[in-house]
Amino acid sequence: MSAEVIVKVIGQGYELATHSWEYGTFSEALLEWHNPESSVFGESAFPDGKIPVLQVEEVESLSYALPNIYTDGETLVDGDGAAGDPASLTVPAILIGQTQEEYLAAAERQVNHLLTAVPRWDNGAISHREDYAELWADFVYMAPPALAYWAIQSSNETLLRIAAEQCLLYRDVLAVDEDSDPDAAGLWHHIIGPNSEDLGIWSTGNAWAAAGMTRVLATGKKSPWTDELADELSGLVNAVQSILDAAIARDEAEPDEPLLRNYINDPDWFGELSGTTLLTATAYRMAMLEPDTFGDKYTIWADEKRGEILERIGDDGLLSPVVNPLDWHDREPSLASPEAQSFAVLMFAAYRDFAGES
Repeated sequence: MSAEVIVKVIGQGYELATHSWEYGTFSEALLEWHNPESSVFGESAFPDGKIPVLQVEEVESLSYALPNIYTDGETLVDGDGAAGDPASLTVPAILIGQTQEEYLAAAERQVNHLLTAVPRWDNGAISHREDYAELWADFVYMAPPALAYWAIQSSNETLLRIAAEQCLLYRDVLAVDEDSDPDAAGLWHHIIGPNSEDLGIWSTGNAWAAAGMTRVLATGKKSPWTDELADELSGLVNAVQSILDAAIARDEAEPDEPLLRNYINDPDWFGELSGTTLLTATAYRMAMLEPDTFGDKYTIWADEKRGEILERIGDDGLLSPVVNPLDWHDREPSLASPEAQSFAVLMFAAYRDFAGES
């Protein structure tokens, strides 16, 4: 994992991101890579229980995010019908807002929009879509971490509880029932709802969910309310473990395929880097957050996957094969994905931090 490779991967991330959630995810990746101490996984995540004050021009993540954030609307960017995706920019908006108050006000409007204006599923889960109730696994990386981060900003224990609960409400709907499909139990369906339903076990969707819950868990563990939120945080640990356990089991069941398949439990699909990479990053993060639970089983698997991923990064810094992020049913492996580039940076950061602690 040479510095040259990382620079090229990041450079491609800059070039490829064009959608709301891509901006937010790449900004998070830049923060975790360049300013690890100030991410939710860092030692200085919340100095004195508060959001850190950073100089925007000195933090690549924030200078990247700033021109992509709207400060005059109800959401931080046009989500093209998605309620969850614009929330992916909430963390950088809050960080920028420590020195530029219009960005803090915009972040607050985004949070309030999620909580009060977006449709809900029957169990109270906030919809990923603006106009109708529909649950997408992707949402869990975008919105709950935003709610959790605003909870720190506003010193609001109740909101942090809501952030964790939203993850678990999504799990209650999307998680595969053991009775219906024992081989996929623990993993999540991609989408349940009236318009875009996809009951497949999409690798990237499971990675979005697991990584998002890991961010909320880290926020909760570094908050002033760790004891008060013990049940919710334990629920997040169990939910992430269920996804990783099932993904590892499916991976080990196919020793001739070194990557997780685009649809994890379907051998007709190609092995794919996006989901594999983000789940690898998640395994390292959980090994640091919960080392008693996420021991050698998880880190050995992550090391193996990291090796396979590094072999598939081209001289130009692109990861392939990857799924077309705008058409997850596309059977033709893509040669480039903005999501995969961000996920690689998240993996680099997670491994560096893990190796530094080991």
